[in-house]
Amino acid sequence: MTGNLPGYHGCYLRIDLTKGSSDRITLDEKFLRSCLGGSGLGVALLLREGVAAVDPTSPPAALAFVFSPLVGSPLTTSAKFAVVSKSPLTQRINDSLSSSGFALAGKRTGHDAIVIIGRAAEPSVIVIDEDVVRVEPAGSLTGLLNREAQTQLRARLGADYQVASIGPAGERLVRFATISHDGRHAGRGGSGAVLGSKNIKAIAVRGSRRCSWGNPELLTEFARRLSEKSFGPATAKYRELGTASNLLAFNRLNVLPTRNFQQGSFEGAQAISPEQMNVSRERTRASCAACTIGCEHIYGLQDGKGNVRLEYENLFALGPLCGIDDAEVVLQASRRCDELGLDTISAGGTIAFAMECAERGYLDAPWLRFGDGAGLLRALDLIVSGEGIGRLLAQGSRYMAHEIGCDTIDFAPQVKGLEIPGYDPRGLQTMALGFAVGSRGADHNRSGAYEVDFSQTVDRLNVGPEAAVLAIETEDKAALMDSLILCKFLRGVFDDFFADAAEMLSLVTGWDVSQAELRATAQRIVTMKKRFNILAGWTPAEDTLPARILNQPLPEDVRAQLSPKRLLAMVQAYNIARGWTAEGWLPDGSPLGDP
Repeated sequence: MTGNLPGYHGCYLRIDLTKGSSDRITLDEKFLRSCLGGSGLGVALLLREGVAAVDPTSPPAALAFVFSPLVGSPLTTSAKFAVVSKSPLTQRINDSLSSSGFALAGKRTGHDAIVIIGRAAEPSVIVIDEDVVRVEPAGSLTGLLNREAQTQLRARLGADYQVASIGPAGERLVRFATISHDGRHAGRGGSGAVLGSKNIKAIAVRGSRRCSWGNPELLTEFARRLSEKSFGPATAKYRELGTASNLLAFNRLNVLPTRNFQQGSFEGAQAISPEQMNVSRERTRASCAACTIGCEHIYGLQDGKGNVRLEYENLFALGPLCGIDDAEVVLQASRRCDELGLDTISAGGTIAFAMECAERGYLDAPWLRFGDGAGLLRALDLIVSGEGIGRLLAQGSRYMAHEIGCDTIDFAPQVKGLEIPGYDPRGLQTMALGFAVGSRGADHNRSGAYEVDFSQTVDRLNVGPEAAVLAIETEDKAALMDSLILCKFLRGVFDDFFADAAEMLSLVTGWDVSQAELRATAQRIVTMKKRFNILAGWTPAEDTLPARILNQPLPEDVRAQLSPKRLLAMVQAYNIARGWTAEGWLPDGSPLGDP
């Protein structure tokens, strides 16, 4: 065990690839308590590095792998890590999360975070063995698919290393490239392109340094009770069908984005639903490390060449959003994204946008049409090769729209450049607010406002400014979960999340933590993200939705309509409730979210 602070090592590792140096930098208890870990600690470290205004793919840019006080504890779903950087897709803050062994091994190196700056002279891998850091040539790993690269690197270094890598998409700086570990991805916003711009193919970690716990006996008992609750009804649907079970439910509610948000329901939904696939093909279940929920559902491909992890977001983005009702095509496309290192939401959203542009005659690609599975698979390959329209597709829908011109920005499915996930904002209007004000753009993981829409608290088709405080509550909860870090599928398990989180953190760290302190911490983390974005060039005009969403009701239900005026009123109410100006600026003399 290292350090005197339970749950932490009290330092981070800073690697400068240009200088060829690495340093252990102390983190004091006050600083750690103010931002915890995960997303919160990552944003705080990036603010310290002063990189908000730099090009995210330039050598001075920083990328941080960040752990949390809960990593390595007996708490279920706590084996997670955050990857935090400025996004090449949005030019704003980006914090992506992933699970499993990399988090455990990374923290055992004896660091609470690993921050990488600079650029290696040639394609390389970073190897961290506790205090020993070396950068060695990637060699034959260059150009390999994710799983191949990870397998070969572990064979080279030893099976006790855990590896995070980029696929060919990251090497080619595709703006929505992911960082992959064990088939899971820190995906949204293009963290893979940031790592690729540093000439790093992979990072391998191992270590033996474990943290102590503030109250080990009571922590073990708390963890036991939490694990028992995680087997209950709150997580039952994820165990049985996984997140893909949302498909048919969203289709019935007319909030399933279809053909680039031109409709809210898809006539082919049943054919690609998990209910149907469970009948027609083999399925297995799996869990992340240190997880008792087991939400992963893995389906076999008809060609017998592998399996695919299926979740709602890749099912929606590569299925209805592109008009595809062939389950095999959706699974093949998902596998291709995994191998190449592409975020499925941005890949599907950008291709769906291109399909509409092609149909309207704005893009010369007669082979790219809604419902054409071969066209979808071809487009994914072009994104990485850069051939033909691949150069445009690799930029994401916002950059594409600005280059194509005409009125295409009106139907580009993005907020701040980040493609919209599988929730039509017109039928889920508290979620619309969450998308509009989101620090990293449209994202269902940084705002759980759809929970409000699915409750009896609001009329989801007619939401007003009064819903702002409800959206803030879900955003604060998400910020805390992403900093502790815990899986969001535990949300329904806690009786009182902030109170339970305070007890949990107290048992881990020995701090006398209250729920009031954790609420203030969550608000501080959200404000730190706002500060980063302001330093990066944010303006109030960014906190909106595409013109299509604001000017066209859902065809299936004319009541599902959200006007620019009503969204603006909601955004202003949100900003004021946050303690910011009505436009969203931080007030003069405020602490600006400083930890």
